[in-house]
Order: sequence, then C-alpha cells, then structure tokens
Amino acid sequence: MKTVAVTQRVSVVAERAERRDCLDQEWARFLSTCGLLPLALPNIPDVALELCTEASVAGLVLTGGNDLAALGGDAPERDALEHELLQLAERRGLPVLGVCRGMQVIQDRFGIPLRRVEGHVASRQTICIEGRREEVNSYHCYGALECRAPLEAWAIADDGVIKAIRHSSLPITGIMWHPERCKPFAVADVRLFQRVFKVG
Repeated sequence: MKTVAVTQRVSVVAERAERRDCLDQEWARFLSTCGLLPLALPNIPDVALELCTEASVAGLVLTGGNDLAALGGDAPERDALEHELLQLAERRGLPVLGVCRGMQVIQDRFGIPLRRVEGHVASRQTICIEGRREEVNSYHCYGALECRAPLEAWAIADDGVIKAIRHSSLPITGIMWHPERCKPFAVADVRLFQRVFKVG
C-alpha cells in the first residue's frame, strides 16, 4: 500500500489551554478502502515536512475542518503547514487531493477569491460533475464563483459555486464534498483517490 500524508484539523480546548490535532477515524477507513495508508501530520510545519521526507510519502490529502485564518478561522498554524505542503508537492511532483477546506487552501494558493456562500451545508446536494448530475454531501460556508488558470473547474453547483478543481499541469485536485462521510463509501470517490494517487 502507498502511504499518503494527511492533514488534521486543529481543535482548540480552551479550558485546558490546549490546541489539539484531530482526524475523523473514517478517514483511515476510507483511505484503506482506496488502497492507501494514512500518515497523520501534526500542525507543526518543520515536524510534518520531516515526516513526509522520512516516510517517502506518495502524496498528500488536505482534509476538511477549520476555516482559513483570512476568513476568520482560528488555526493559522494549519494554514502555514498546508501552504508549505503545497510548495513541497509542487517541487517534488507529488499528487495532492484537497477536500473541502483542503480545496479552499489550493484555491487560496492560486489567488482564487473565496466568499461566504449560502445553502451549501446539506447532507445531500445535486451538482454537475463533468456534465453529469450527481448527488454529494456539502458542509461548507465559503466557496468560489470563479476559476482561472492554472486551475480548471470540473464540478459546479447550480448557483455557480465551484465544487471541484484540478491543476492544468500538476497532479493537484480538489473537491468540496466529504468522501469519508458517505455510508457506504461512494465507488466514484474511491476511484478518484485511486486515480489521483495511482493505486493499482
């Protein structure tokens, strides 16, 4: 199995003065189903980058949770880490798959403006994916209504919000739905991760 580095949300526990890194256990189940082994990264850039090097990771998964600090989020250390991971991926040609917030980080890196959107927190939402009407889940309050080079949009909601992107020349992909929250896991999502990370 290939090992992929996986970012984690920051959970602020004020009563204990702690900033905890955490990851839904469903991520391990989903990635295992895809034929991938997750390596959870701490939100400490120098440690996380060293882990990526020592473990010879085959790619990066930028997960959901925590708004970007520029949008009022409370985890600037995570923003810093994920931007450094994107730089690492670009230098090494590593595949990246950003999910929800992870896609927003990719958009932010390439200068795509994000804004507050309404009606995108729903257990099921029908969107257009590469010309087909498909149902996905949706749990985000920020999104983009435009896409420009080098990013391309390949899924769009009815109100124009971009729901999936890919880089025109680098193996960087983003989706705004959560594959780990589907019961059972969607075959299309498993195939997407396998395609991005060249499993099989």
